[in-house]
Amino acid sequence: MRRVLYLSLVFVLCSVSAFSQKGTVRGNVYDKDTGEPIIYGNVILEGTTYGNNTDLDGFFSLSGVPVGNYTLMATYLGYDTVRVDIAIKDGGLLYERLNLTESSFDLGVVNVSAKREQARSDVQVSKLTVTPSQIKSLPSTGGEADIAQYLSVLPGIVFTGDQGGQLYIRGGSPVQNKVLLDGMTIYNPFHSIGFFSVFETETIKNVDVLTGGFDAEYGGRISAVVDITTREGDKNNFGGIVSANPFQGKVLLEGPIKKFNPETGGSASFIFTGKHSYIDQTSSTLYSYATTDTSGTLPFNFTDIYGKLSMSGGNGSKLNVFGFNYRDRVNFQNIADLEWTSSGGGANFTLIPSGSNLTVDGVVAFSNYDVTLNEGDGRPRSSGIGGFNAGLNFTSFGSKSQIKYGFEVNGFNTDFRFVNFLDASIQQESFTTEISTYFKYKLTLGKLIIEPSVRLQYYASLPELSPEPRIGLKYNVNDRLRLKFAGGLYSQNLISTVNETDVVNLFVGFLAGPEEQILKPGSNERTDTKLQTSRHAVAGVEIDITDKIELNVEPYYKEFTQIVNINRNKVESTDPDFAAETGEAYGIDFLLNYNTPQLLLWFTYSYGFVNRDDGFEVYPTIFDRRHNFNSLVTYKFGGDRTWEASARWNFGTGFPFTLTQGFHTNFDFRDGITTDILEGNPDIGVIFSSNRNDGRLPDYHRLDVSVKKTINFSERSKLEATFSVTNAYDRDNIFFFDRISFDRVDQLPILPSLGLAFHF
Repeated sequence: MRRVLYLSLVFVLCSVSAFSQKGTVRGNVYDKDTGEPIIYGNVILEGTTYGNNTDLDGFFSLSGVPVGNYTLMATYLGYDTVRVDIAIKDGGLLYERLNLTESSFDLGVVNVSAKREQARSDVQVSKLTVTPSQIKSLPSTGGEADIAQYLSVLPGIVFTGDQGGQLYIRGGSPVQNKVLLDGMTIYNPFHSIGFFSVFETETIKNVDVLTGGFDAEYGGRISAVVDITTREGDKNNFGGIVSANPFQGKVLLEGPIKKFNPETGGSASFIFTGKHSYIDQTSSTLYSYATTDTSGTLPFNFTDIYGKLSMSGGNGSKLNVFGFNYRDRVNFQNIADLEWTSSGGGANFTLIPSGSNLTVDGVVAFSNYDVTLNEGDGRPRSSGIGGFNAGLNFTSFGSKSQIKYGFEVNGFNTDFRFVNFLDASIQQESFTTEISTYFKYKLTLGKLIIEPSVRLQYYASLPELSPEPRIGLKYNVNDRLRLKFAGGLYSQNLISTVNETDVVNLFVGFLAGPEEQILKPGSNERTDTKLQTSRHAVAGVEIDITDKIELNVEPYYKEFTQIVNINRNKVESTDPDFAAETGEAYGIDFLLNYNTPQLLLWFTYSYGFVNRDDGFEVYPTIFDRRHNFNSLVTYKFGGDRTWEASARWNFGTGFPFTLTQGFHTNFDFRDGITTDILEGNPDIGVIFSSNRNDGRLPDYHRLDVSVKKTINFSERSKLEATFSVTNAYDRDNIFFFDRISFDRVDQLPILPSLGLAFHF
């Protein structure tokens, strides 16, 4: 027995000794001239299998490296390779800063090999990464690139229109999709004229669109996540952009407060941007034929302001402080007057301790959103939501594994006031707090990548604890073929005031989930939970057909096990304010793209079903688009490729709507029993079909084209002139149909424009 114990002790000591004979090298890769991080660059120990890609901050970590002398090499397409001799010591933690110099040969800006390597090493199920260059490749209304226009060309995403349109992601309504800006929650990211978001394209560094099956790092929503990260201001030179087109004007300023030092890596910079629309003034002259309003103008107006201050340390640590103010108004005279404001600010940070293999990042932010709507029916609506979110994340890197864990606290208060069509008043004021923690483990076993995670979400106001296990898998069959799967449980406590039976949704308000019990759909039995809940299952295959052609196919299924809506049919004060229903969304998405520095070809096709069950009937939602196809072509030409032509065509089958069976007289009895029902002049009421959403609108299709010419004056100054045509063949796509007057209103017609942008 003693001999066994002795041998066991020797084995353990030898194992610990062998394990300790390893070290870690980590660091950041920067552009030497600008100080910008090199994203998805390749970092390897030359002559070994130890390597990794840099992240959005240019950070890399190589762990479990045996003791010895190595050459650390960093490569990126379009840059000269950098090599540094390093020595890994027993248990040592080495930090290296690598500065790359742009190559004299123009090889383009897309590092295809690095992105492909990222696809091989990350699970990335239902995850689409969008870069500013991709956004700019799209023909844009007014010649102004915007993420709102680009998101609609991604597979699984349905956009409902040019005016008051919203994005629906794989069967999830807008409130079921979380939108983050630098870690801060944005409650309404799109303006009333659906071509434009609140985000400025020139400030965006990266956009991750998670259409389903996302891991435990994200919570509080049951359908999808759009995570937007902004870049830092120029660290060496003062500059900016001034642009104008028939829709809006914009200014962007950026520059160093403390210039980037390539030797120390330290810097401080700022970036500020503001844009203001004046389409309500120019449309009376340029687009008078497009107006649907008695004022003779396109009645849209918005102003967006965003600013960010960034400070970077010598070891990759950084601090960002940011703030924003967004305003929007649309006034259809005698029909609807809507106005909303959104403001907020916060800070995020990254810490890379010198004596630990951990990295730490976090965010503290607050935001506020207020909206009011006055319509011709004399029943105003108002909604306000304000709150904070704070989170802290820890990441530990192993040679074949990665652990990430953290916690988050969210608090928000809502104030909602609404009078329905039966003159029943609904009002809610509440404050709720959500506390969550998560753990994510990534392990690489040869060709297999396993990423289990779990999130514990506690809703204090209910009170309820929601355990949410999730899993992600990827199997690299070979260098060109990858299989993947993801799934999990999800919950949220935020409810939209938009009812999914509304065809046109200008008013987007929010309220907290009900604290009182609610009934199961079509039953007098109470639900087991007051939360909105869902389950996701996504599979997929990625194929690198050639070095330039990629195909991604993903079938998916989302079961919305409980959806809570405001009860629009409330009659008595004793009637419940909320109604529950269930639903499901399922389909398959295809993405095929060909990408070179000169030519981009992008094709997506989505085949999907979205339905709801209120306990009385199963019906398709108003955003249930069976077929959706997008094609995008961008071509750069000319001797110096200063010309760029783009074309985008979208086709979608018609949305569902409830058919009209007939009409009836409708007295409001405002005069009580003295109301004259024999000779009075009643309103006309509509008799709807007994089957909800049993009709289909006409198919939607639209072609957008643009041509851009870049005139370079110097290394840092240029003029971009963009001529674009939105809805190039003037397709009449339906926007709204008045059943009473039998008037049809279409989406916006052909809109030619010329935009100028001066970069300095």
